[in-house]
Amino acid sequence: MDLAQHYQQLRTRSVQLFESGYFEYDALVDAPADSRRGITLLARPPLHVREAIQRMLNDIKGTAPEQYYYPITDIHLTVLSIISCYEGFSLALIDPVRYATMVREVIRDHQSFKIHFRGMTASPSCLLIQGFPLDSALQKIRDDLRRHFRNSDLQHSIDKRYTIQTAHSTVVRFRTPFVQPKAFIQKIKNYEEIALGTFEVSDLELVFNDWYQKAENTAVLERFCLG
Repeated sequence: MDLAQHYQQLRTRSVQLFESGYFEYDALVDAPADSRRGITLLARPPLHVREAIQRMLNDIKGTAPEQYYYPITDIHLTVLSIISCYEGFSLALIDPVRYATMVREVIRDHQSFKIHFRGMTASPSCLLIQGFPLDSALQKIRDDLRRHFRNSDLQHSIDKRYTIQTAHSTVVRFRTPFVQPKAFIQKIKNYEEIALGTFEVSDLELVFNDWYQKAENTAVLERFCLG
């Protein structure tokens, strides 16, 4: 996949929808009774990268404070969604130790990898930071995890929603109609190519999480170090 082209096409299509007045809103982002939970393997960008993202978000927030902005604690990169969030899922339904063991066995043969965050893209419902892996290490980890989980008897929903191929980070979700949609759209265009930092991913987290990876609803099951 040509990620730059993919991100550009996604942004172009979404901005066209926005300019016609179409946005998709998430009615559950503030719902206290949202019981959707899942299991995710993720990485967290270093603090200086998340701070750069936050500065950008603060600027965008000035034109659209009514939307949902990920706090610095929640910004992440999904390596693989192992169990996609669904209502009623809990750790009591699985053996978390077996999942941690599976991940540990897989990643022990893999090296750390680098990601370059540059620019912003959009979908009809959110804004995303564009992530570009600098080599094939992330893809190899994902493929290896897919193979091992599919050959196991562990509950999973890998690739059921979509097959993750990008290295993006969702940072804004739309939750209510925009007061200044034109100003918001201009901000997206302003940040198409902003450099946000290159970083090495050497640590991964296996987490029990909600749909938005909110810190208050996230439990770290295990941390792993890549070679």
